Amino acid sequence: CQWLSLLSLLLLCFLCQMLGERIPLTKVKTMRNALSEKNTLNNFLKEHAYRLSQISSRASNLTIHPLRNIMDMLYVGNTTIGTPPQEFQVVFDTGSSDLWVPSIFCNSPACCEYRHLVSGHLESSTFRPTQKTFSIAYGSGSMKGFLAYDTIRIGDLVSNDQLFGLSIAECGCEGEPFDGILGLNYPNISVFGGIPVFDNLKNQSAISEPVFAFYWSKNKWEGSVVMFGGVDKSYYWERGSSGETQSDLDACFIALSLSISMKRKVIACSGSCEAVVDTGTSLILGPTRLVNNIQKLIGATPRGSKHYVSCFAINSLPSIIFTINGITYPVPARAYIRKDSRGHCCTTFKENRLRTLTETWILGDVFLRLYFSVFDQGNDRIGLAQAV
Repeated sequence: CQWLSLLSLLLLCFLCQMLGERIPLTKVKTMRNALSEKNTLNNFLKEHAYRLSQISSRASNLTIHPLRNIMDMLYVGNTTIGTPPQEFQVVFDTGSSDLWVPSIFCNSPACCEYRHLVSGHLESSTFRPTQKTFSIAYGSGSMKGFLAYDTIRIGDLVSNDQLFGLSIAECGCEGEPFDGILGLNYPNISVFGGIPVFDNLKNQSAISEPVFAFYWSKNKWEGSVVMFGGVDKSYYWERGSSGETQSDLDACFIALSLSISMKRKVIACSGSCEAVVDTGTSLILGPTRLVNNIQKLIGATPRGSKHYVSCFAINSLPSIIFTINGITYPVPARAYIRKDSRGHCCTTFKENRLRTLTETWILGDVFLRLYFSVFDQGNDRIGLAQAV
């Protein structure tokens, strides 16, 4: 971990005293804490070190940016900040709207392991500090920092004068193998109250269409991508020339209505629930009462914070059908059951402990590995299709 020099400490104290306008504490969705087996994660990161040769490609007006699949639990990609650019590994998150990374002033344990620090922002010719600070409370921790503007790059896409956060203290984020979060949601949920990166790319004409999409690889660390400005149809099945439908890119408006069934019987949300598609969540989260009912139906037994089934049951357990806005999306047992580091099989359903006005499900990476997802902000729609 890089220790702060006396000059940095003095500058930090000056910064904390001088920053006048504060953004109030805001509770947002739980940060993932799935990668708890530290030795397993260490071995994985050593074996699959990030290579700078993994760069984004551009075809016509479409930018395809590679992401790393970390043990089927986390997907990260690189972005750069500043002039000259400094590289960071971030989660491209559809559940939030802001970009933040740790600053050189952060000496919390969470900033010292696996993490890069913004050490060159004072040397960046495009860096512009503000007099605003921020605090964010996650379900598993919290952080605080200050806001600034700089040039952000995602592959060949450039967002000039982009507002972002620099953390100076983080609690509860230890062991996370990424530097920060790059939120892709709408401006109205921004904690910072600024223009998100994607909206800046759109406003600055860096992309031709206000569309981004995700493809998650399965059981391999390469192959996952986020694409900006359009959709590459080779990543999902679509209607064949004969008219037979293997799958199609079904469009749903942002307000997703959900019911869940198994063996042709509704097992949750008989009166309909709301659903959120979230690339920043590893599992499938739902209301405690409904999740516990599903665990019982598939014969899962609680052990600690997880629910386990016999690994021999995977081939006999039925698919669970998520019906979203009238369209069915099957999730087979091989997807909703996974092996932990000890070889035991646990379910990927978990209670959503955040309080909401309605019964809400969060469809995370477990669901998105099966279905290619398109976020069409221009028409306020989400498209889903069977991934190749």
